Amino acid sequence: MSYSTEKSEKVLNLARERGVLHTRDLNDYGIQREYLSRLCKQGRLIRVGRGRYVLPDMEISENYNLALVAKAIPRAVISLLSALRFHDIGTQSPFQVWIAIQNRAASPRIDNPTVRIFRFSGEAFSEGIEEHNVDGVNVKVYNPAKTIADCFKYRNKIGLDVAIEALRDGWQQKKISMDELWKYSKICRVSNVIKPYLESLM
Repeated sequence: MSYSTEKSEKVLNLARERGVLHTRDLNDYGIQREYLSRLCKQGRLIRVGRGRYVLPDMEISENYNLALVAKAIPRAVISLLSALRFHDIGTQSPFQVWIAIQNRAASPRIDNPTVRIFRFSGEAFSEGIEEHNVDGVNVKVYNPAKTIADCFKYRNKIGLDVAIEALRDGWQQKKISMDELWKYSKICRVSNVIKPYLESLM
Protein backbone atom coordinates (compact mmCIF):
# COMPACT_ATOMS: atom_id res chain seq x y z
CA MET A 1 0.00 0.00 0.00
CA SER A 2 1.05 3.61 -0.49
CA TYR A 3 1.27 5.66 2.66
CA SER A 4 -0.20 9.13 3.16
CA THR A 5 1.82 11.68 5.15
CA GLU A 6 -1.48 13.22 6.23
CA LYS A 7 -2.69 9.94 7.70
CA SER A 8 0.65 9.33 9.43
CA GLU A 9 0.42 12.75 11.08
CA LYS A 10 -3.19 12.04 12.10
CA VAL A 11 -2.06 8.85 13.84
CA LEU A 12 0.68 10.73 15.70
CA ASN A 13 -1.76 13.48 16.70
CA LEU A 14 -4.18 10.87 18.05
CA ALA A 15 -1.33 9.37 20.09
CA ARG A 16 -0.60 12.82 21.54
CA GLU A 17 -4.26 13.41 22.40
CA ARG A 18 -5.00 10.01 23.90
CA GLY A 19 -1.76 9.15 25.64
CA VAL A 20 -2.10 5.48 24.77
CA LEU A 21 -3.30 4.81 21.22
CA HIS A 22 -5.24 1.60 20.53
CA THR A 23 -5.64 0.06 17.09
CA ARG A 24 -9.42 0.47 17.37
CA ASP A 25 -8.94 4.25 17.71
CA LEU A 26 -8.10 4.35 13.99
CA ASN A 27 -11.43 2.87 12.90
CA ASP A 28 -13.34 6.17 13.08
CA TYR A 29 -10.83 7.78 10.74
CA GLY A 30 -10.59 5.04 8.12
CA ILE A 31 -6.87 4.64 8.73
CA GLN A 32 -5.35 1.21 8.16
CA ARG A 33 -3.47 -0.46 11.01
CA GLU A 34 -0.38 -0.80 8.82
CA TYR A 35 0.33 2.84 9.62
CA LEU A 36 1.06 1.83 13.21
CA SER A 37 3.63 -0.76 12.14
CA ARG A 38 5.26 1.69 9.75
CA LEU A 39 5.50 4.44 12.38
CA CYS A 40 7.02 1.93 14.82
CA LYS A 41 9.68 0.98 12.26
CA GLN A 42 10.46 4.68 11.84
CA GLY A 43 10.83 5.05 15.61
CA ARG A 44 7.95 7.53 15.77
CA LEU A 45 5.73 5.20 17.83
CA ILE A 46 6.46 2.47 20.38
CA ARG A 47 4.34 -0.65 20.81
CA VAL A 48 3.74 -1.19 24.53
CA GLY A 49 1.36 -4.15 24.37
CA ARG A 50 -1.17 -5.92 22.18
CA GLY A 51 -2.70 -3.20 20.00
CA ARG A 52 -1.39 -0.31 22.14
CA TYR A 53 1.08 2.37 21.11
CA VAL A 54 2.64 5.50 22.61
CA LEU A 55 4.92 8.30 21.44
CA PRO A 56 8.61 7.64 22.23
CA ASP A 57 8.98 10.90 24.16
CA MET A 58 5.82 10.47 26.21
CA GLU A 59 6.18 11.44 29.87
CA ILE A 60 4.66 8.69 31.97
CA SER A 61 3.44 8.70 35.57
CA GLU A 62 3.79 6.05 38.25
CA ASN A 63 0.27 4.91 37.32
CA TYR A 64 1.14 4.34 33.66
CA ASN A 65 0.36 0.62 33.87
CA LEU A 66 -3.18 1.46 34.95
CA ALA A 67 -3.59 3.52 31.79
CA LEU A 68 -2.34 0.60 29.68
CA VAL A 69 -4.85 -1.75 31.28
CA ALA A 70 -7.72 0.73 30.97
CA LYS A 71 -6.95 1.18 27.27
CA ALA A 72 -6.87 -2.57 26.67
CA ILE A 73 -9.88 -3.41 28.90
CA PRO A 74 -12.12 -0.32 29.02
CA ARG A 75 -14.79 -1.96 31.20
CA ALA A 76 -12.35 -3.07 33.90
CA VAL A 77 -12.15 -1.24 37.22
CA ILE A 78 -8.86 -0.91 39.12
CA SER A 79 -9.45 -2.65 42.44
CA LEU A 80 -8.06 -4.03 45.68
CA LEU A 81 -4.27 -3.65 46.05
CA SER A 82 -3.85 -1.58 42.88
CA ALA A 83 -6.63 0.78 43.98
CA LEU A 84 -4.98 1.12 47.41
CA ARG A 85 -1.72 2.03 45.68
CA PHE A 86 -3.50 4.54 43.43
CA HIS A 87 -5.11 6.24 46.45
CA ASP A 88 -1.82 6.07 48.41
CA ILE A 89 -3.37 4.05 51.21
CA GLY A 90 -1.33 1.45 53.10
CA THR A 91 2.01 0.01 52.07
CA GLN A 92 1.09 -2.50 49.37
CA SER A 93 2.84 -2.22 45.99
CA PRO A 94 1.62 -5.06 43.74
CA PHE A 95 3.62 -6.01 40.66
CA GLN A 96 0.42 -7.00 38.87
CA VAL A 97 -2.48 -4.67 38.11
CA TRP A 98 -5.50 -5.86 40.10
CA ILE A 99 -8.78 -5.36 38.27
CA ALA A 100 -12.45 -6.19 38.64
CA ILE A 101 -14.61 -7.23 35.70
CA GLN A 102 -18.25 -8.22 35.59
CA ASN A 103 -18.97 -11.77 36.60
CA ARG A 104 -20.04 -12.99 33.17
CA ALA A 105 -17.66 -10.88 31.08
CA ALA A 106 -15.30 -12.64 28.70
CA SER A 107 -11.78 -13.09 30.02
CA PRO A 108 -9.67 -10.20 28.72
CA ARG A 109 -6.58 -10.75 26.59
CA ILE A 110 -3.67 -8.58 27.64
CA ASP A 111 0.04 -9.34 27.48
CA ASN A 112 1.50 -6.28 29.17
CA PRO A 113 1.26 -5.45 32.01
CA THR A 114 0.20 -8.61 33.82
CA VAL A 115 -3.18 -8.41 35.52
CA ARG A 116 -4.89 -10.23 38.35
CA ILE A 117 -8.59 -10.56 37.66
CA PHE A 118 -11.48 -10.63 40.13
CA ARG A 119 -15.08 -11.08 39.06
CA PHE A 120 -17.66 -8.90 40.78
CA SER A 121 -21.42 -8.87 40.24
CA GLY A 122 -24.32 -6.47 40.73
CA GLU A 123 -23.71 -3.45 42.97
CA ALA A 124 -20.42 -4.94 44.13
CA PHE A 125 -19.18 -4.22 40.62
CA SER A 126 -21.07 -1.05 39.69
CA GLU A 127 -20.94 1.00 42.92
CA GLY A 128 -18.10 3.23 44.09
CA ILE A 129 -16.41 3.80 40.72
CA GLU A 130 -14.40 6.97 40.16
CA GLU A 131 -12.94 8.06 36.82
CA HIS A 132 -9.46 9.58 36.64
CA ASN A 133 -7.33 10.88 33.79
CA VAL A 134 -4.05 8.96 33.87
CA ASP A 135 -1.54 9.84 31.15
CA GLY A 136 -4.37 10.95 28.88
CA VAL A 137 -6.46 7.80 29.43
CA ASN A 138 -9.76 7.57 31.33
CA VAL A 139 -9.18 5.05 34.12
CA LYS A 140 -11.92 3.60 36.33
CA VAL A 141 -10.88 3.07 39.96
CA TYR A 142 -12.92 2.11 43.00
CA ASN A 143 -13.01 4.89 45.58
CA PRO A 144 -11.13 4.44 48.88
CA ALA A 145 -14.09 3.26 50.97
CA LYS A 146 -15.25 0.73 48.36
CA THR A 147 -11.68 -0.50 47.97
CA ILE A 148 -11.33 -1.08 51.70
CA ALA A 149 -14.65 -2.95 51.84
CA ASP A 150 -13.43 -5.11 48.96
CA CYS A 151 -10.21 -5.82 50.87
CA PHE A 152 -12.24 -7.18 53.77
CA LYS A 153 -14.33 -9.23 51.35
CA TYR A 154 -11.18 -10.78 49.84
CA ARG A 155 -9.26 -10.93 53.13
CA ASN A 156 -8.55 -14.63 52.58
CA LYS A 157 -6.66 -13.77 49.39
CA ILE A 158 -4.85 -10.60 50.47
CA GLY A 159 -4.62 -11.08 54.25
CA LEU A 160 -6.75 -9.59 57.01
CA ASP A 161 -3.74 -7.57 58.17
CA VAL A 162 -3.65 -5.77 54.80
CA ALA A 163 -7.36 -4.89 55.05
CA ILE A 164 -6.97 -3.60 58.62
CA GLU A 165 -3.90 -1.54 57.68
CA ALA A 166 -5.81 0.01 54.77
CA LEU A 167 -8.78 0.81 56.99
CA ARG A 168 -6.65 2.52 59.64
CA ASP A 169 -4.48 4.41 57.15
CA GLY A 170 -7.44 5.57 55.08
CA TRP A 171 -9.15 6.77 58.25
CA GLN A 172 -6.07 8.59 59.54
CA GLN A 173 -5.62 10.32 56.17
CA LYS A 174 -9.33 11.28 56.22
CA LYS A 175 -9.88 9.65 52.84
CA ILE A 176 -12.93 7.73 54.08
CA SER A 177 -15.96 8.41 56.25
CA MET A 178 -17.83 6.08 58.57
CA ASP A 179 -21.00 6.41 56.46
CA GLU A 180 -19.12 5.47 53.29
CA LEU A 181 -17.45 2.48 54.91
CA TRP A 182 -20.76 1.22 56.29
CA LYS A 183 -22.50 1.69 52.92
CA TYR A 184 -19.91 -0.29 50.96
CA SER A 185 -19.46 -2.93 53.64
CA LYS A 186 -23.16 -3.74 53.26
CA ILE A 187 -22.89 -3.84 49.46
CA CYS A 188 -19.91 -6.20 49.80
CA ARG A 189 -21.68 -8.18 52.53
CA VAL A 190 -18.90 -7.77 55.06
CA SER A 191 -20.64 -5.48 57.56
CA ASN A 192 -20.42 -8.07 60.35
CA VAL A 193 -16.72 -8.63 59.65
CA ILE A 194 -15.76 -4.97 59.48
CA LYS A 195 -18.00 -3.71 62.32
CA PRO A 196 -15.58 -4.34 65.23
CA TYR A 197 -12.76 -2.61 63.33
CA LEU A 198 -14.98 0.39 62.61
CA GLU A 199 -15.87 0.57 66.29
CA SER A 200 -12.17 0.54 67.20
CA LEU A 201 -11.66 3.66 65.03
CA MET A 202 -14.22 5.53 67.10
